[in-house]
Amino acid sequence: QVQLVESGGGLVQAGGSLRLSCVASGSISSINGMGWYRQAPGKQRELVAGINSAESTNYADSVKGRFTISRDNARNTVYLEMNSLKPEDTAVYYCNAYRLTRTLTRITREDYWGQGTQVTVSS
Repeated sequence: QVQLVESGGGLVQAGGSLRLSCVASGSISSINGMGWYRQAPGKQRELVAGINSAESTNYADSVKGRFTISRDNARNTVYLEMNSLKPEDTAVYYCNAYRLTRTLTRITREDYWGQGTQVTVSS
């Protein structure tokens, strides 16, 4: 099992910045990657940014150039630096970790989630 605890959300004006943190604990040695998702009211949860064990990153088009994901392996922590925030960035942000299990015929993904942290951007 993997436990994830997020922090750093809050209320900020448009154009401002926030940094989210997610501390992982438990069976973290087998984690293949981590990331941040968000869910706005009435919308589906979407991937914001991800980073894998090779430090390769990926971002949603809507946040490229504004958000940066990074990780500190010594602290078992992943960060999301959010700059130039817009009202449409308002959502609950969830930390995610996943483990891939490979057999001869399939790859199974197991996901773990944090409790979420609210980010509200006022116009």
